[in-house]
Amino acid sequence: MHLSNKHVFKRMEEFELSERCRQGDNLARKELYERYAGRLLVVCIRYIGDKDRAQDIMHDGFIQIFSSFDKFVWRGEGSLRAWLEKVMMNTALMNLRRKDVMNQTTEIEDFKEQYREPEISELEQIPQEVLLKLISELPDGYRMVFNMYTFEKKSHKEIAQVLGINERTSSSQLYRAKNYLIKRIWEYLDRRV
Repeated sequence: MHLSNKHVFKRMEEFELSERCRQGDNLARKELYERYAGRLLVVCIRYIGDKDRAQDIMHDGFIQIFSSFDKFVWRGEGSLRAWLEKVMMNTALMNLRRKDVMNQTTEIEDFKEQYREPEISELEQIPQEVLLKLISELPDGYRMVFNMYTFEKKSHKEIAQVLGINERTSSSQLYRAKNYLIKRIWEYLDRRV
């Protein structure tokens, strides 16, 4: 009986994978890419909005990852993934900063009516790719603030420091982004009924 390499190959544990990547092991780098590329592409799409641009950013992010493994510190299971996501987020933010998106932000409509925030059970009815699409439709500046606040759990003070804006601007952009998303979520849910 012949087993393919796919069936014989044992997936490396996170610590071993990180150590072998640090040593420049190309098999480990390949496994790292295959294991995390999908998740890291989602991080890039959340920040960049456009899938083609996000793939370019992810490529740049992996170059950064492989060249800076000496900066990674193992802190237990999950620390590698968290570090990879942080490097990818920073790569995306650097790209957006170079384009000076915070000074190019276009206004999205003011919301006269207030929308009830959807419950978790209502949000679970929406496929992830639809939610990502809605987030990607936000203007770059709003999308950056929304992602940092929602997914990275940054405070407005931290966001302001990273993006070079004041806290009121961060808060205002988050408010507008959330209202836009809530409105679009309800439009999506109402179409399904």
